[in-house]
Order: sequence, then structure tokens, then C-alpha cells
Amino acid sequence: MHRYHRAFAWGALALLLCAGFFAYNPPHGALAQTKEELEAKVDDTEAQIKKLQDDIKKLESQLTTTVAQKQTLQSAVRELDLQIQKLQKSLSLTQSQIAQKDKDIKKIGSNIVTTEDQIETSQAQVAGTLRELDRMDDDAMVAAILGGGTLASFFSEAVSIATVRGELQNRIEDLAALKTDLTASKKSAEQKRQELRALQNNLTDQKQGVSAARSTQNTLLTETKNQESAYQALITQKRAEQAAFESELVRLARSLGTADTSSAPKPGKGIIGWPLSSVYITQSFGNTSFAASGAYNGNGHNGVDFRAAVGAPVFSVLAGTVQEVNLGAVKYCQYGKWVLVKHDNGLTSLYAHLSATSVTKGQRVAAGQTVGLAGDTGYATGPHLHLTLYVSSAVQFKTYTCNSGATAFIPIAPLNAYLNPMGYLPAL
Repeated sequence: MHRYHRAFAWGALALLLCAGFFAYNPPHGALAQTKEELEAKVDDTEAQIKKLQDDIKKLESQLTTTVAQKQTLQSAVRELDLQIQKLQKSLSLTQSQIAQKDKDIKKIGSNIVTTEDQIETSQAQVAGTLRELDRMDDDAMVAAILGGGTLASFFSEAVSIATVRGELQNRIEDLAALKTDLTASKKSAEQKRQELRALQNNLTDQKQGVSAARSTQNTLLTETKNQESAYQALITQKRAEQAAFESELVRLARSLGTADTSSAPKPGKGIIGWPLSSVYITQSFGNTSFAASGAYNGNGHNGVDFRAAVGAPVFSVLAGTVQEVNLGAVKYCQYGKWVLVKHDNGLTSLYAHLSATSVTKGQRVAAGQTVGLAGDTGYATGPHLHLTLYVSSAVQFKTYTCNSGATAFIPIAPLNAYLNPMGYLPAL
């Protein structure tokens, strides 16, 4: 019976030692700081983050007020000023959040090293206990009794063995608990690393956003020579060209006849996600009041427009493959810079009037991944995002001649293949 227990104990130790405790390389310098120092630094960073978030809210409020004002050169420049300030604050916020994640990872790394030390100690204790059990061999006890030992000494030895086995069981349970803690810590550290990578991507987008907003502001001031009359003339020209473009789109769409839309999913809330972090719809799909005023020569609006300042990140509404990217080679023409993403469920989404694009043709994108930055390129009288949703199987490309005489290709589909994005987006 004793040999069975001893074999079991050695087997338990072997299972624990072969369980595969993960190797971990702590961040450089992780052990150079105490837990208290790390926690103090995290608290300081959190306070800084809170202040930056408050500053951003104030700027957003000022932006909303400015956008609601009459469209003038002064208000346009002011809007870009505020957006640049907001983006710079967001940049600082992201940098602080990156610093916080880095400190979190170091803190977890310190805990992991401590836990691994405890595991090593527990393993040594288990090994020592097994050696003690090995010493208390049944054969040795039998020999002791046959050699003149008493029954009392035999029972005393048996009690000692039971005590050692109890200690062994406790140490094995402690070791299992430490392993669970270690696994949880490493999972937490990996999650923090993923969050850190996402923040670093945000940082890149925000830097591009600041550059886009500054570039737009400089272009606006150069083209208008800082004169209100020149700005209003530019807006009037864009409105006329926009109406002509929409009319041509409808003509081309009608020429394609009727599409088979059976491959597209039926409308349902939340099938796709929002393309912006802050959602404010300025024009809906179809026969809106703006469309009825003659803006599109009596034709409905083929997408949804969202308020979006220059440089704001624009996200793919669903996972898919980038079908086409237009870098806006022709100035002040059609959709300007745009990205077209073909999704796996029979839908295709267009993101238009971008100030910059972040993806390439053929690239696979995840839902919520940045595809570009909002802007006012093409026939846009102000910064916004235009989102169109198509039945994928019906999308074609046609050449469009701009007012300047230059040509550009555009995505087009039969009229019935334009879908109302609001039927697929989450509920407001």
C-alpha cells in the first residue's frame, strides 16, 4: 500500500513539473521599481488622462457651436483651429494612455516574476516532502518492529506519515493555485499588450489627422486669399458641381437597369457598425428635405452623411476586403478621396470625401479598423463623411468626366442596389 502512495506522490509531482509553466521575459527594468512606485506613477498618469479628457469635451462643445454657425470663411477657419487643438489633445491623451498601459504591463510583469519565484519555492517544498515520504518506507517500519520495536512506535510512525501526506496535499494545492494565478496574470498582460498596440495605431491616425487638418486649413486660406467673397464663390461652385454629379450618378444608375438584390442580407439593426466614434447624422438616405429642395435635381440622396471634422478617423463598418481606393487625383471632383470595402455578407460600403486614406487595394480590414480620415475632398461644401451601402454583386465602375474636363472612375450600381444604411446600422 505504501508503494502505491509513494508512486502517486511522485506522479503528482511529475504532472506539476511537466504542466508547462509559461516562460516570461519581464520588461526591461521591471524589477528596478517597487510596486508602490509603479502604483504612484499609474495614479499620476490617470489624473493626467482625466484632465485631457475634460479638455477634449470642452473643445468638442466649442466645435459643435462653431459648426452650427453660418458657413463663412471665418467659421470654417475657426472650426479647423478647434479640430487641430482637439486632435493635439487627443494625441497627448493617447500618449498618456500608452504610458499608463506600459506601467500596467510592468506592474503585472513584477507580479509574474514574484509568482514564478513562489512556484519554484513550492516545487522545492513538494520535492522535499516526497523525499521525506520515501524515507518513511513501510519496509523500514516492518524491520523496526521485527527488530524489537513496539506497537506504539509503529503507530507513531504511521501518524507521522499521514501528517507528511497532508502537508504534501496542501503544497500541491498551493502549487496549483499559483499556476492559476500565473496563467491569469499572463492573460492580463497579453490583453494589455493588445490594448497598447491599438493605442499605438490610434496615435498614428491622430498624427495623420493633425497633418490633414493643417493642410486643409492652409489650402483653404491659399485658395480664398483669406477673402470671404472668394470663399462664398468656392462654396457656390461646389454646390453646383455636387448637384451635377448627383444627377449624373442617377443617370448612370438608371442606365444599368435593375439588379438582383437577393444576395444581400435583409435589413437588421447592428448588422454593421458606426463608421465614426461620434455619431451625428446631417442628412439621411433617400428623399430628404435637402434632396427635395432640388439639391440633387429632384433625386434622392444615395447614402447617409455624418458630421465629421477634418482628420477624424473613419472606421470600416464591417470586416471585409478593400475593393478600391481613389486618392482624389482630380481636385474638386466626384467623391474626392474614397475607399470602397466589400464585405463577406453581400454588402459593400463606400467612405467618401476623405482627407486621407489608411488602406490599400486588396487589403483585409477588420470591423472598426481605420480606413481613412474624414475631410471635404471632392464635391463637398464642408467636412463630413458620406457613407453609401450597396449590394456587392451589383457594384460596377464607370468613368466620370469632371467639370475641369479631367476623368475619374466612380463606383456605380442600379438604383435598387443602393441600400439605406440606417436599416443596417445600430439603433441610435
